[in-house]
Amino acid sequence: MKYFNLFLSLFLTTSLLSQIEATNGASRLKEFDKRMEMVSSSELKGIQFRSVGPTVMSGRVVDIAVDPKDPTHFFVAYASGGLWETKNNGHSFIPLFDEESVMTIGAIAVNWNDTSLWIGTGEVNSSRSSYSGVGVYYSSDKGKTWDNKGLADSQHIGSIIVHPEDGNIVYVASLGPLYSAGGQKGVFKTTTGGDTWYQTLDMGVGAVDMVIHPTNPDILYASVWDRHRDAWNFQGNGAKSGIYKSSDGGENWTSISKENSGFPQGDGVGRIGLTVTVEGESTHLYAIHDNQARRPKEFGEEEEQLSNLKKGAFKEMTKAEFLALKKSEVEEFLGSNNFPEKYSYSYIKKRIEDEELEPSALYDYLSDANTDLFDTPVIGAEVYCYDDSNGGWSKTHEGYLDDLVYSYGYYFGLIQVQPGDKDKIYIGGVPLLYSEDGGKNWKNINPENVHADHHVVWLNPDRPGHIINGNDGGINISYDNGEHYLNCNSPAVGQFYTVQVDNADPYNIYGGLQDNGVWKGPSYYEASSSWYQSGKYPYEMLMGGDGMQIEVDPRDNETIYTGYQFGHYYRIKEGEKPLYFHPSHELGEKPLRWNWQTPIELSSHNPDILYMASNKLHRSMDRGLNWEAVSADLTRGGKEGNVPFGTLTSISESPLEFGRFIVGSDDGKVHVKTEKSEWIDVSDKIGKGLTEELWITRVIASVHEEERLYLSANGYRKDNMGQHLYVSNDFGSSWNYLGADLPSEPINVVLEDPADEDILYVGTDHGLYVSLDRGESFQALMNGLPHAPVHDIVLQERENELVVGTHGRSIYVADIDKLRQLDDIASGPYLFAIDSLNGSDRWGKAGWSKWFGVNEPELHIYFHESSDSQCQVNILSNRGTVLNTLEPQANNGLQSFTYDLTIDEKSLENYKKDLKKLKEQLQEAGENGKYYLKKGTYKVELNCGGKSDKKELIIN
Repeated sequence: MKYFNLFLSLFLTTSLLSQIEATNGASRLKEFDKRMEMVSSSELKGIQFRSVGPTVMSGRVVDIAVDPKDPTHFFVAYASGGLWETKNNGHSFIPLFDEESVMTIGAIAVNWNDTSLWIGTGEVNSSRSSYSGVGVYYSSDKGKTWDNKGLADSQHIGSIIVHPEDGNIVYVASLGPLYSAGGQKGVFKTTTGGDTWYQTLDMGVGAVDMVIHPTNPDILYASVWDRHRDAWNFQGNGAKSGIYKSSDGGENWTSISKENSGFPQGDGVGRIGLTVTVEGESTHLYAIHDNQARRPKEFGEEEEQLSNLKKGAFKEMTKAEFLALKKSEVEEFLGSNNFPEKYSYSYIKKRIEDEELEPSALYDYLSDANTDLFDTPVIGAEVYCYDDSNGGWSKTHEGYLDDLVYSYGYYFGLIQVQPGDKDKIYIGGVPLLYSEDGGKNWKNINPENVHADHHVVWLNPDRPGHIINGNDGGINISYDNGEHYLNCNSPAVGQFYTVQVDNADPYNIYGGLQDNGVWKGPSYYEASSSWYQSGKYPYEMLMGGDGMQIEVDPRDNETIYTGYQFGHYYRIKEGEKPLYFHPSHELGEKPLRWNWQTPIELSSHNPDILYMASNKLHRSMDRGLNWEAVSADLTRGGKEGNVPFGTLTSISESPLEFGRFIVGSDDGKVHVKTEKSEWIDVSDKIGKGLTEELWITRVIASVHEEERLYLSANGYRKDNMGQHLYVSNDFGSSWNYLGADLPSEPINVVLEDPADEDILYVGTDHGLYVSLDRGESFQALMNGLPHAPVHDIVLQERENELVVGTHGRSIYVADIDKLRQLDDIASGPYLFAIDSLNGSDRWGKAGWSKWFGVNEPELHIYFHESSDSQCQVNILSNRGTVLNTLEPQANNGLQSFTYDLTIDEKSLENYKKDLKKLKEQLQEAGENGKYYLKKGTYKVELNCGGKSDKKELIIN
């Protein structure tokens, strides 16, 4: 068997590494079946996850469907948090799509005649975390159960429309794969309720939006989008982008944005959003267009740029042009851009004169991926109106709509017109704008309690000014056209990138979220509306932006290192001025490349030492004040594109030896180093082809063995959904493949249990798994955990608690104490030690008012049984009298049941006799009529299949 396992490992390694290809939808659905089988057969169902929020910042909303007869009843689709329903105007929600093949959604539709639901899976916003779907889902029972209705290779669906008169006719605008070619792109139609589909619009690119005429369902409009993403470049525009119209129920389509139509042409045409209304006899179609064409230079702009010396002036400047500049101009430029004092005018001039430096080095020195998001001079958002009578488009406004979508209009596409009123138009980006004159002029309707990034708006046709708005911060409702909003963020749907814990008592949880900053909160948090009365939400925001990695100084549990995208980090502590740090390259060197989620790590050997990584590893010996590079470039050198690439994604210093490292990159490089050695590239030791194409998501230096390393890799940016997990026991010289029995799901994180070297935790795009034999086999660990992407895992060792950060359903916590004890369990039924608890004479009685219910205690009792036999649990007095009998159903493995600490009525008389002999009295019944155990020592006896185990229960 040992040799067979070795052969299997080598075979899987060789076959998987040589074929990094996009995974088709049919295969993904099979892997979903495998996942559900692992969930069903898991022997760890007794470990229950609890949600610890937070909720107030919410997560990205992509679509809303509102009941036309009752606008307090609506459905909300989150980008990676599933589908939710409210029947009370957003005061509370229930989830409806938690355990399907994916949780990512692009569009939803409801047939309000019977409340049947349609979901188009796969978000279309094409961001770094826009997960792909597996087609269309349908529910005929209001979300209780779901059926996959095909189009599994659509991956990202922008719109789904149910025919208003025939629920069997459905239209889907499919955008297709984000990172790979092929797939199902365009407009698809079914006339059989999803049993069969046929394509009606195929322009070789995907369809991103589609609307149906309000009064004539034979007329539809669709926009197609020429876009493709690589890990290093996003092309969000192209000549194939455009708008099409069908007048025969989607059977045939005609371009209405062709040349001479008045709509922009060429390679700069980007994402297009559509909206349509009817006013009187006239149809009014509007489009918001992300025009990626560069802005033309205004007269005199180049001269002005040279005289005021913006950084762009140096990009293509010659030596002669630099030397012709005035000294005062250059010094003003250097000072205003915070160049270090060592880079004086005379220093720079001499190096340029000696041809040791190019003027472009000044531009490169200031280049920053984050500012490039905002500073790229594209035309940006434009609004157009279509005249159906002459087939022409006209722009509704003069000039540019600045500060709306910047250079990343691909992320938006929101436009809505008030039904029946062509002049009232809403467009979204950063922020939400409103026009009441047909798009000529615009104003902001985005007050301070509403997130700035907007994706969907519903407008009440019967009450103008009533808006339901979906954004990166959740759901907001306004009844006065955006002057004031209600926040409806009770669902825990935060999109966490990272989580961390401290060692305070009780400990705190930290997390960085997509576009919602970095937060800190108590580990004991339970969702409650009581904070509305106290005025203090248990979690607090530490900083804004896209929240990234967090480290906490273990010496005070107050000094925090964290930051936002592309390596902009701070050391923060209450009462102290924040320290900003972002190591820079030397003038004349190639600019450093920073990953969106820049890795940082506090040394476990000395918390004054902090590491962070660009394409190099950097070290600070003084808590972030000063920095030095301790490596050369540890990537493949980057690729030309508009997304930083060739960056380090994960770093790990060995807890067993200072300076012993493993680091991994987004372009598949893996390096190791000891304090005394140089960096060693071990990428080719893992397998030909693997690390060239896959993103290294996590590297781990073992806490148990100095030579042991773990790494996970992820094919998300190739649309490859395979699982890639490896271990080395010789510090990277050779590697073995792990997780052959895992479902094929991209792995985001692997964590070694510091207390037990055999336990490994793995978080994937669809859940959490654990191995009890160091990766030889895995089980699902998902009781109470939605099937959302797991981005990060951390252990609070003192409390034996596993903290899981999901990208879509916030944070979950589970007690893993019993999991860590499984190795010590003998065969047969096993009852785990029961925590003592404090008794109370208030059990079964009301608090300060009977109207708030009675106090009913619960005790979770854990046991392990290796069969599916029926078990019996007896609660015994010290004298052996049976006080209560429970019958939990065993399910083969670690499990638990709840005991309410009551005495069975049948046992009361015998128990009274026991107490009488002891000259004690039974505690009086509660107001609920139940008798409870009094303070004392009891026995809990577990009987399964003729075998038994017994443990003490102590009530203090």
